[in-house]
Amino acid sequence: MSKEQRLSEIIAEHQSREGPLMPILHDVQAEFGCVDADSERIIAAGLNLSRAEVHGVVSFYHDFHGEPDARPVVQICRAEACKSRGVEALIADAEAAAGTRVKLATVYCLGLCSVGPNARIGDDLHARLDSDRLKKLIETV
Repeated sequence: MSKEQRLSEIIAEHQSREGPLMPILHDVQAEFGCVDADSERIIAAGLNLSRAEVHGVVSFYHDFHGEPDARPVVQICRAEACKSRGVEALIADAEAAAGTRVKLATVYCLGLCSVGPNARIGDDLHARLDSDRLKKLIETV
């Protein structure tokens, strides 16, 4: 099955929903590892939107990427609550542990404000991180 055919299937699965763009983008990101310009064009045509409208959503949200990146991602919360609990002191060690093998991504709130600093790997949330725990998470991903 070609990429264009699979994109058409994904669009058809969500087209009848109210607000189908976000679920479509999430499925495309999961399926292909990115939402590239060709995907944006096909999605826009399928939903009768301009490519600019689709691209605006893709570029706004940190979950969507314009090109695939095979590295595992560790999202580190750097919002105010985690900052007040010391996340900034963990960043240098996290970057050293990640090197070029792991992608570190800053996010602003994982919803665990009372138990920060926090990180997310895939769907798994990790709370009450200190430097050693965060380094171990990064090294084992």
